[in-house]
Amino acid sequence: MNPDWLIFLTNHNAHIEQNRVLHFGQPAAELAQAESGPLLIDLSHLGLIRFSGEDAQDFLQGQLSCDIRAITPERAGYGGYCTPKGRLLCSFLIWQDASDHSYLMQLPAELVESIAKRLRMFVLRSKVLIQDDSGHFIRIGIAGQNAQAWLQEILPDAPITAAPMTVTSIPDGQIICHSANRFEILTIPAQAPSLWEQLSKQVRCAGAPIWDWLEIGEGIPVIFKATQEQFIPQMINLDSIDGVNFRKGCYPGQEIVARTQYLGKVKRRMYRAHLDTDSHMEVSAGDSLFSADTGDQACGMIVNAAPSPAGGVDVLAVIQTSSAETAPVHWKTPDGLRLAIQPLPYLAT
Repeated sequence: MNPDWLIFLTNHNAHIEQNRVLHFGQPAAELAQAESGPLLIDLSHLGLIRFSGEDAQDFLQGQLSCDIRAITPERAGYGGYCTPKGRLLCSFLIWQDASDHSYLMQLPAELVESIAKRLRMFVLRSKVLIQDDSGHFIRIGIAGQNAQAWLQEILPDAPITAAPMTVTSIPDGQIICHSANRFEILTIPAQAPSLWEQLSKQVRCAGAPIWDWLEIGEGIPVIFKATQEQFIPQMINLDSIDGVNFRKGCYPGQEIVARTQYLGKVKRRMYRAHLDTDSHMEVSAGDSLFSADTGDQACGMIVNAAPSPAGGVDVLAVIQTSSAETAPVHWKTPDGLRLAIQPLPYLAT
C-alpha cells in the first residue's frame, strides 16, 4: 500500500491489517449496508502488474486464456493464467492504461510477485517490460444502487456508463464499471485524498470484505495462494464471464482447456452458496467440501468466502456437479454444515 495513502486511511479510522482495510470502525453497519449502498471501499488489497512495450499484446495473447485483442482502453475483461497442465495460477481483471496503451492486470496483491516473476521467464527476446505497478494508482471501489449517480456528481465531465466492463478515462486515471452498481476508480496518489473526501461526504466507507461479498454475489472468482493449481478455467466459470477464448491461438494449458470444453468433460463447476456459520467459524478459500455420494472423498472446494449481510457466510465453491444437483454438500467434513446453493447471475454452460 502506498505509504502516504496508508497514513491517510488510518487518519480516517481505517482498521488495516497486511495492507487490507478490514473496516472503518463499524463493521456491522458497513455489512448491513452492503446490499443497498452506496459504499466507498479501498482496493489496496489488490495488486497491479503492468505490461508495456511494443510486443506486449502478442506476448499476453500467448500466455493468457482470454482474448487480449478484445481488451482496449475502453474495455476491460476477465482472464486466467494457467500451468501447462491447464491449472490456474491466477485469475484477473485486465485493461489498457489510456495514457500509454500498456496493459494493467489486477489480481490479489499476494500473487503479484510470483506471477510477474513467472511471466518474465517467458519474455525471452520479446520487447515487453513486466513490473509491479501496485503503487502507481490508488484504486477505490464505489458500490450501491446510486453508485453511478454519485460518481457522475463528483466527476460531471466524465461520460460514466453502467455497462459492465466499460472503462472511462478521467484526468489522471480511469473508471471501470464492474457491474451496473459497482465501479472502480483509478487515480494517482496526489488526487486520491481529495476524491475520497468528496465521495465520503455522502457515501459510507467500508472494508475490503464488502468488495469480496459483492464479487461473490456477481459470481466473479478470485484465485489465491490457497487455491492455485486446483482448478481449470471452466471449473470456476471463467468461460461464462468471457475469461476464456476457445478460438484464439496457443497459451499454457490451452490444449487441456480446449479438450475439456469440446469433449464435454467439465464434471466440476462453480456454485454460489450460503453457510449458516457461527461468528467463531472461519470459512476460507481452500476448505474442502463433502457429500454422501463421494463418501470420505472431497467433492469440492471453497473458492471465495465473505460475511453475508443476512448472517453467516456467502461463498463461491467448485463442486462436483452430480453432488451439487443430487446430494447435500457439507463444509469441511462429511457431516459438517450444509451449503445452501443459490443462483448465479449468469448461466454456467
